[in-house]
Amino acid sequence: MRRKNNQDAHVEFPAADEESWRHHGHIFMVADGMGAHAAGELASKLAVDRVPHLYRKLRDQYSPPEALERSLIETNSEIHRRGMANRDFENMGTTASVLILVPQGAIVAQIGDSRIYRLRRGNFEQLTFDHSLVWELRAAGQIPKDGEFSRMVPKNIITRSLGPQATVQVDLEGPFPLEHDDTFLLCSDGLTGQITDEELGPILANLPPHEAAQVLIDLANLRGGPDNITVIVIRVTDNGIDSSEAVGTPIRVGVDPRLKRIPLAVWIVMSVFVLAALVFVVLSKFTEATIAAVIAALSVLGGMLYEMGSEFRGVPLRDGRKLGKAPYATLVCSSLHDFLAKLAKIVSELDQAARENEWPIDRRPFERYCSQAEQSVKDRKDEAALSAYARAISSMMFELRNCKTVAKDTDSAID
Repeated sequence: MRRKNNQDAHVEFPAADEESWRHHGHIFMVADGMGAHAAGELASKLAVDRVPHLYRKLRDQYSPPEALERSLIETNSEIHRRGMANRDFENMGTTASVLILVPQGAIVAQIGDSRIYRLRRGNFEQLTFDHSLVWELRAAGQIPKDGEFSRMVPKNIITRSLGPQATVQVDLEGPFPLEHDDTFLLCSDGLTGQITDEELGPILANLPPHEAAQVLIDLANLRGGPDNITVIVIRVTDNGIDSSEAVGTPIRVGVDPRLKRIPLAVWIVMSVFVLAALVFVVLSKFTEATIAAVIAALSVLGGMLYEMGSEFRGVPLRDGRKLGKAPYATLVCSSLHDFLAKLAKIVSELDQAARENEWPIDRRPFERYCSQAEQSVKDRKDEAALSAYARAISSMMFELRNCKTVAKDTDSAID
């Protein structure tokens, strides 16, 4: 509502078929760019264009988390190179929050302060660590989580991003086994700067993904919308994707892909002894020829065993072993009573603003949803009330976005 340009970017890259799902899975990413002269827009676009492409390419050599990490490191190098080559783009950067869903579970990669959450059976968890000054100070034990000084530290200072520096450290989390109805939220800080976890959880728990995404954006804009807002909501609805029973081959990290090939020395030894065997046959020295042939065969067999053995090197991520330390925040979504009261207040203020300013909009959908919400509250149907209040807010915002006489030529459609 306040920004003239959009420095956020996102990408959704679902697997096209069963084979693709088994090999590289579904890919989702949110990036929040930073930098003047459209540098932030370029950085975030480069990130969402390159990371999925590089990940799919590198997946042939590396495990899913390692392929993801390397794709981000290579993308960092490219963004840094572009920034150094043009003075207008100097120090440009972007956050990067990436979620991949593979048969072994969900894997997260994080740089910056965009976020990834998971909602499971009423438990709302933040799976990413904010690379911000306030979070780093808390992690170092220098400020308490809820102290006065914590609120004085600027929240928009990030300590890690993709592009400004020649090297970057990537946080990896997971894999987190998947269950039916698991819901994931990826978002830029334009959302979390305005909406609390206590509000995010209930909305995700009680609305379909597309409605949840829309009402979250609408609420953030109603509270001023000072930054670009990007939201991706993913819900696991296919039982075939369920990995809670951890079947199949576990992910292995730390495997050197070079070990998967038979070493060149083996081929040289084999060639030498094959040639020697042929020479001995020509010279009618069959005993020597047999020995040379056996040595050649043993060298090939040893190389094959070496190649097979390399598949079992590295550390298997199984029996609950995971990368990272997530979750970094946990909330149990319980009673909706307080949140419904907050939504009712928002709806009432919207209604009052519409009447006082005589907005030329169609109020009928808004009023219909408000009536449904009030009746559901009376009937103690909290989930239905939340859904109706959310739809009332979104219907009003839809009308306002399409009402040019209200918006005119200002940064915000709502005073």
